[in-house]
Order: sequence, then structure tokens, then C-alpha cells
Amino acid sequence: MTTQNGDTLPGFFFALAAYVMWGFLPFYMKLVSHISPFEVVAHRAAWSVPIAGAVLIWLGRTSDLRAALTNPRMLKMAAVTAGLISLNWGVYVWAIGSGRALETALGYYINPLFSMFLGAVLLKERLTRAQLVAIMLAVCAVLLLTYEAGGLPWVSISLAVSFGFYGYFRKTLPVGPNQGFLLEVLIIAPFALVGIIWLEATGEGHFVQSGWRDTLLLLAAGVVTALPLIAYGNGAKLLKLSTIAIMQYIAPTMIFLIAIFVFREPFSAMRLVAFGLIWAALIVYTWSMVSQARKNRAHAETGPIAGQ
Repeated sequence: MTTQNGDTLPGFFFALAAYVMWGFLPFYMKLVSHISPFEVVAHRAAWSVPIAGAVLIWLGRTSDLRAALTNPRMLKMAAVTAGLISLNWGVYVWAIGSGRALETALGYYINPLFSMFLGAVLLKERLTRAQLVAIMLAVCAVLLLTYEAGGLPWVSISLAVSFGFYGYFRKTLPVGPNQGFLLEVLIIAPFALVGIIWLEATGEGHFVQSGWRDTLLLLAAGVVTALPLIAYGNGAKLLKLSTIAIMQYIAPTMIFLIAIFVFREPFSAMRLVAFGLIWAALIVYTWSMVSQARKNRAHAETGPIAGQ
């Protein structure tokens, strides 16, 4: 697989489509807010399987998946990422349905900063001064929200931590994004199907017994889950890392605006200050990443100095 050193128009539109779909996802979650998060997550996994499978067949990359399914070590690694993404989905579904969309936006704003922190702690990556400033600004924002709420903003932290570790462990899976996603939902699917059957058998399910509206909404769970992830995976291959780093703020910004102006969630002065700190942190982080990318590109173009 070749490495993408520049941006392409198809890559931009793939990534843009993914982030816009994620940005509008709260509207879907509000429609299923009367359904338990467990049931929604189960249907997200179950109905993602045929969609991701069809994409893989169309791309002709099923041999990679077959190899992964016969590799015990890879299955163990995929089981970890599958568990983390299931946790992330569950918290997100519950939070939107409970009127805490602002906290989900904050969580996904914090995510790249937490991933940078993970790189420093687990991979011993050296942080620049700007990156340290960004992390400290994010910590101040979390402390401010903790003071206001009288407890940790656990929704935001759970989303940032689960998705941060998901990204970290996902890099260890030596398969492409489409194959990796299908492998994860295949691991989740048996548990999801058992849960769905149990809910329907006990009369608590919404797929069969609650009418056609809920049936269609739960069938759509696979579409709203698989399509943006597949679009993102293909976009990421065709864009520079610095471009993806900037574009990743599209979804939480859309969620932030929807939470305030559509869902009318309370937005106090303290929250405004906290989000201001996060936005400042992201500006510093993005500036640092873009500057480093330019330096690396300039170094690659000029080449190493003789004797070094």
C-alpha cells in the first residue's frame, strides 16, 4: 500500500463526507433515544456487517480478512479494539439521548489532545513546547467543568479516552481500514445478535414489536455507523495527516452548534470559558502539527546535509 504524501480531491470529499455524517449523527440518536443504548449499539454492530462485507467484496479485498480470521494474535488485538469502540458507541448513544450532546462535542475536541498525550506516555514521543501548552489548556478546561458540575465530566472523558485508546490499538492491526472495521463488527456481532434475540424474546425489544418506524430506524443503524467509517478510512489514505488533523474538528463543531441552537442545551458562562480553552488548545496543537509537517517537507526536499 502506497503512502499518501499529498492531498487529493477524492480524499478531501471522502473525509468531508465522513465528518459531516458524524456531525449530523445526533439527529439520528435523538430519534432512537427511546430505545436503550444497549439495543442501539447491538443493531449498529449487527447491521454494519452486511454493509462492510459488501464494500469489501466490491473492493476485492476479502483475502486480507480471511487471513485475519485465522490469525489468533490478530483476533485478540481486534477484540480489544472492538470492545473499545463498543464502549465509545454506548456512551455516545446514551449521552445524546440524555441531553448531553455538548459533553460529546467536548469529548471529541479533547480526543486529539489525549491521543497526543498517549503518544508521549506509551510511545515515548517527544512533545514540543506548543503541544505541552495545548495539553495544559485542555486540563484547565476539564478542571473548570469539574468545578462547575461538582464532578468530572465523565461523558467527555470516557469518549476521549475510549476513542484515543481505540486509535492507539487500531494502529497495531496490520490490515486496511475496511477490513479492520469488518473484523471488529464480526467480533461484536454474535454478542449483539444474542442481545437482540433476548430483548425480542422478553418483549423489551423494538425491532419487531414496536412497529415499522422503530424497525426502519434500527435497520438504519448499520448505515449511519458503517458509511462514515468507510468514507473516513478511504479519505485518510488520500490525505496528508495535517489535513486530517484540521478536518477532524468539523464533526464536534457541528455537534456543538446543534446542541446549542437545535437541542437548546444549557450553555453557561463557565462552559463558554471551558470551550474557549479547548479551542485555544486545538489552535496551538494544529499550528504545531502544521509547522512540523512543513519542516519535515522542507527537509525532505533539500535532503540531509553532507556528513550528517
